[in-house]
Amino acid sequence: MSKTSEGATPGFLVWRLSMKWRVAVDRAVAPLGLTHAQYSLVASLYGMQRSGERPSQRRLADHTGLEPLYVSKLARSLESAGLLERAKDPRDPRAVQLALTEEGLETTRRAIDVVHGLLTQLLEPLGGLDSARTRELTRELTTLLDAPLDPAAAAPQERNAVVEY
Repeated sequence: MSKTSEGATPGFLVWRLSMKWRVAVDRAVAPLGLTHAQYSLVASLYGMQRSGERPSQRRLADHTGLEPLYVSKLARSLESAGLLERAKDPRDPRAVQLALTEEGLETTRRAIDVVHGLLTQLLEPLGGLDSARTRELTRELTTLLDAPLDPAAAAPQERNAVVEY
């Protein structure tokens, strides 16, 4: 265990791991003209398109966990870059549907390959992508992601000068 992890709370470790991952993905996809947030959007859209879906911005926001306003901003920048197209939803004139362009599909495929390489590196200490430990980690992370959080219900508690994340 690293010195940073000694006595750390699970929240702090989740935060540190998420920051480590975000920075690594940012650096890895930068040569493709993407940021981590843009990658999250195009990779999710890629998967949804492959399964036959042309999601709205709202649906993509729900899927990625990003704020709808931020998804709108990202979609506009990706559209300007020629990677994504936005169109009015014929079933709901207030909604905007998203789809990757041909250039967007190619860029996203390359980015997915790069990020898959990073994921392989990250999970090596657990035995790799297909290991039992990685499958267990995936189950545990899914459990945590599915657990509701209500910031309003979090009452302040006395702690011994420990910063919690």
